[in-house]
Amino acid sequence: MSSFAEGIISARVVYAEELARQRRMHGWSLVELADRCNYEQSYLHRLETGGRLGTLEAAQALDKVYGTGKHLANLWRLAKEESKRSRYGNFAGVEANATKIQEFNGSAVPGLLQTKAYADATLRTAGSLTAEQVTEGVVARMNRQLVLAGSKPVHYRALLDETVLQRVPLEPGVWAEQLEHLIEAAQRPNISLQIVPFRVGMHALPNTVLKLLWLPSGQNVAYVENSWSGQLVEEIEDVEQLALFYDQLRDSALSPSESLELLRAKLEEHPSCPVPPQT
Repeated sequence: MSSFAEGIISARVVYAEELARQRRMHGWSLVELADRCNYEQSYLHRLETGGRLGTLEAAQALDKVYGTGKHLANLWRLAKEESKRSRYGNFAGVEANATKIQEFNGSAVPGLLQTKAYADATLRTAGSLTAEQVTEGVVARMNRQLVLAGSKPVHYRALLDETVLQRVPLEPGVWAEQLEHLIEAAQRPNISLQIVPFRVGMHALPNTVLKLLWLPSGQNVAYVENSWSGQLVEEIEDVEQLALFYDQLRDSALSPSESLELLRAKLEEHPSCPVPPQT
């Protein structure tokens, strides 16, 4: 068990290791501990291995069982606060080291597939960013896209809601360039691109960005984002539930070949493209 940032020990890691140390010091098995604190053995195991952070109530119950005052509860609070502070920073490192990424975006072209002009347009819609911050944001997004290139590009599957193809930048040239880029990206061997059509109707991930990431350690994590916040999700049960939502949506989406044809049709319909593009 280790923190995402190499060489940095997180409060979450310290909390999990302290839970395991306390149980070993008392000489109890997980079964014995479960009997004493009225929590399931599997739940306690996930706390000790870092698979779950758990609740403050669980930390307080374990403090009572071990006779550690507020020690474990205080460690839990530090881990929880650390998670809130570092959710964006952690995600950048996780994405850069992922071996596989799956994403759904319900409102915009995913950052990993954006052109510079499209990224610039989307960042400017925030309104609160300075020109310098917008420029820095565009550079950061272009740098993130390096995971899709090189000798060992990550395998990336993107689901785009059909809404993305309707809510487009005001500048026609920006959208035409973005469509061309999506068509090119969809034909790369390491990229799968599927459109979730309107006919799917209501689903579990409206107006949401969901990313599922596979890490070299074998751990899977998720990242959920809306227009005003984002959260790195590490709890095993929560990641599994989000993965189920993603799989259900993927099964309802157009196939990669059907999605590619739809993108080509959108480009052919675009005012800046009087002549159909070559396939």
